[in-house]
Amino acid sequence: MAAPVRIFLLVLLLLGPGGWGRAEPPRDSLREELVITPLPSGDVAATFQFRTCWEWVSHYRLFPKALGQLISKYSLRELHLSLTQGFWRTRYWGTPFLQAPSGAELWAWFQDTVTDVDESWKELSNVLSGIFCASLNFIDSTNTVTPTASFKPLGLANGTDHSFLRYAVLPREVVCTENLTPWKKLLPCSSKAGLSVLLKADRLFHTSYHSQAVHIRPVCRNARCTSVSWELRQTLSVVFDAFVTGQGKKDWSLFRMFSRTLTEPCPLASESRVYVDVTSYGQDNETLEVYPPPLTTYQDVILGTRKTYAVYDLLDAAVVSNSRSLNIQLKWKRPPENGYIHYQPAQDRMQPHLLEMLIQLPASSITKVSIQFERALLKWTEYTPDPNHGFYVSPSVLSALVPSVVAAKPGDWEESPLFNSLFPVSDSSSYFVRLYTEPLLVSLPTPDFSMPYNVVCLTCTVVAVCYGSFYNLLTRTFQIEEPRKGGLVKRLANLIRRARGVPPL
Repeated sequence: MAAPVRIFLLVLLLLGPGGWGRAEPPRDSLREELVITPLPSGDVAATFQFRTCWEWVSHYRLFPKALGQLISKYSLRELHLSLTQGFWRTRYWGTPFLQAPSGAELWAWFQDTVTDVDESWKELSNVLSGIFCASLNFIDSTNTVTPTASFKPLGLANGTDHSFLRYAVLPREVVCTENLTPWKKLLPCSSKAGLSVLLKADRLFHTSYHSQAVHIRPVCRNARCTSVSWELRQTLSVVFDAFVTGQGKKDWSLFRMFSRTLTEPCPLASESRVYVDVTSYGQDNETLEVYPPPLTTYQDVILGTRKTYAVYDLLDAAVVSNSRSLNIQLKWKRPPENGYIHYQPAQDRMQPHLLEMLIQLPASSITKVSIQFERALLKWTEYTPDPNHGFYVSPSVLSALVPSVVAAKPGDWEESPLFNSLFPVSDSSSYFVRLYTEPLLVSLPTPDFSMPYNVVCLTCTVVAVCYGSFYNLLTRTFQIEEPRKGGLVKRLANLIRRARGVPPL
């Protein structure tokens, strides 16, 4: 019985006089949120934000240790890094929550105790290159600037000496899964629970726009700013094409966009919410219907516009406990008497695009319909014999009911001239007209087709020579012939050569 008593006393000594009763509560926190916004163009934007606050310098509970050591080693005041694929189209999508350029963007503020800012900046970019698997190591003096007005500190700042600021952009940086994986590993729950389970690489990168960022800054911990903590904001913004994912409709759902649903919040998060923008834009009397119905709503002025959001709190047991799976869905409803745009998206090498619009044009007006497209490389077998001529796009069809000035007289088509039977049926007030536009000639990137020809010729020549030589050696029959004895002439020659002292033949 002596051994158990010793173990019990040892545990008491390790716990100290107060034991668990006097353990100080953690001072770090995690808040996660997802904002889903139906865009005016019909697309859907999803913005993830994970906010981690960290106060203790020597303790890492939620804050990633790699970034904490980075702040301490290089005496950082602020750090902002974004990796973006695509371009945010403000004209069609509106103003984003966080704007970022295409490629990689990095800018940082250093403490005024740093003696060599350029050297610290160079080492910082190399370390971040390893952490996020990006080409940030290509940042040098040729692409680094020191702005004086555009990039002010976003957190607490004691001074604004821009000599401690560095900024660089790599427009050619390509964002892929190798950058997303280390970004997700910085999250306290990684991609195991909470909103991060929706971060599925094959869905996020199959979008029109993708941007992931890391922002580190010092912030006040309370209203009086008596204590300061480090704030890490990990943001990820994507834009889904609702027509493609919704099969020609603007309806969407979490499962349709991310191929997953929400089952539980991150156990380390103090707040886990999903916000859905249900503000009606008032276009064609459209209304929104959200399922499941939200328990609460939130209204505020966001970027100069009053918005209404449906709020889903994952920490509320009533939100997830019913079905153990939260799949938020949004449907657009409109009165049946109003006209609808019909759009059928194309499938590569299977079916073309189809766009039909029912519109009413005022008299003496000009209407323009434009469609944006991206040029891409085709397979080399899909090019025409004259690829440099270009590729044709089918003409558009315009069908209209034109008001008639003269009333049509009823008549018998069998007795009327033949050209009269070619006209569509018309009434006394209007007649039907179908017009066609010119076909469009599009120039696509064309490879150098002489190179495959040269490669084929060279390959065939090498194969023919090598194969012919090896085949000749492998199939030829070799025979050994015995040397024949010489005749009378050869014998006489050898006698003469022997007499002259010359070796015989």
